[in-house]
Amino acid sequence: MAEGSRSSLQRRLFGWLMLPLLVALPLLGMALYEQVQRSAQGWLDEGLEDTALTLAGQIDLRSAEPRIDISATMDRALRFDRQDDVFYLVLAPSGEVMQGDAGLSEVQPLTPMQEPGQAFYGDVRLRDRELRVVQLGRDCGTGACQVMVAETLHKRDALQQQIASLVALSGLGLVLLLALASWWAIRQGLAPLTGLSAELERRDLHRLTPLEAPLPRELVPLQAAFNRLFERLDRAAGAQREFLADAAHQLRTPLTSLQTEIELAMLEPHDQRLDPMLERLRQRVMRSARLAQQLLSLARAEDRTVNVGQRIDLRDIATESGQDWAHRTLPSGVDLGFELEEAPALGHAFLLREALENLIHNAVSYAGPGARITVRCGSSLEGPWLEVEDNGPGIPAAERPAAMQRFRRGSSASGSGSGLGLAIAADIAIRHGGLLELLDANAGRGLRARISLPPLRS
Repeated sequence: MAEGSRSSLQRRLFGWLMLPLLVALPLLGMALYEQVQRSAQGWLDEGLEDTALTLAGQIDLRSAEPRIDISATMDRALRFDRQDDVFYLVLAPSGEVMQGDAGLSEVQPLTPMQEPGQAFYGDVRLRDRELRVVQLGRDCGTGACQVMVAETLHKRDALQQQIASLVALSGLGLVLLLALASWWAIRQGLAPLTGLSAELERRDLHRLTPLEAPLPRELVPLQAAFNRLFERLDRAAGAQREFLADAAHQLRTPLTSLQTEIELAMLEPHDQRLDPMLERLRQRVMRSARLAQQLLSLARAEDRTVNVGQRIDLRDIATESGQDWAHRTLPSGVDLGFELEEAPALGHAFLLREALENLIHNAVSYAGPGARITVRCGSSLEGPWLEVEDNGPGIPAAERPAAMQRFRRGSSASGSGSGLGLAIAADIAIRHGGLLELLDANAGRGLRARISLPPLRS
């Protein structure tokens, strides 16, 4: 499955968390809007009712007929409003206009007559103008006087828009806040899974120890499953190493004996025409013996029971290799030199010598006649290092990662190598927590194979 088409667990969790929120929040917003808007309308209606009660209190019942007298000052006070036009009307029980705007009696729909102590609130229309009206019934002795107060809807509409904007902005802010909180919470919740993935990414056949990082309870079964898998892989890898080591050991002895027999046969009187065939046979047996030795080295490099924490000096390892190669027959014109410095390190001397042996053998085999090969070791702030440099044809930069894989050789490689030398050196370097790098030679032409080890802690 392509990376872009894979479903993200984080996005899926976020989507499932936000879905009910996006569904419920508009409903809650509408309910909140209705509640706040109803409360605001009630407050404004109370203001109208207070005005109506003030007017009702001005009705004089001391005479035979009720009457009301509103001064100009009081009229302006009753009608004062910064945003809306205010109208009022007082009707006698007979329906006669006692005071106020007579046209207010023409509102549509017509408001019902109210008994004393009762009140009516409603929205009406007067000459294409929307009004909010309150109508009170006032006991006037011979019947109920009607007190009406109405106002236009400008401040109510503005208040309604403000409430809608406030609810919408509050809802949007709440959505953003909850979205950020959900995203952060999901990331924090999945962080142990990310750490587990990173730890698994660092594992290989050289590191199959159980996972011991503290994890949430839900991930403990997954951790246990991985640990059981590592245990099975460790047993399988161990069986493979044992088989490889046993096979290589069983092959090495008869191959060495066969090589000796061939060399003795070449020394005995024989038909000289057999010399080319015997030489080819000897070379192939030598190659097979070398391959068996490399397979044995490979098995040792993967053996996790070997202690690679011994204090050693890479200079001693290189010196021993130099003494060993001094007794070997090198190809024509090959110059093998050593530039050694003190390089204390932690490791396994035999394995590191095997790695160096393979690097030198690789350089001797592929650098060609007349090659100049230099073995160096030293130490820097990054740690101790060991390298073999030659001035042969080298390996193209694009092919170097593949050249360190088992049974892989560069496209320009000559000779009869098996493609295991660099792979063995790389495995031994990794086994020591280090790295094998294939670099350009210092002189320009050739190859420099460098093993870098972790710095020695004091």
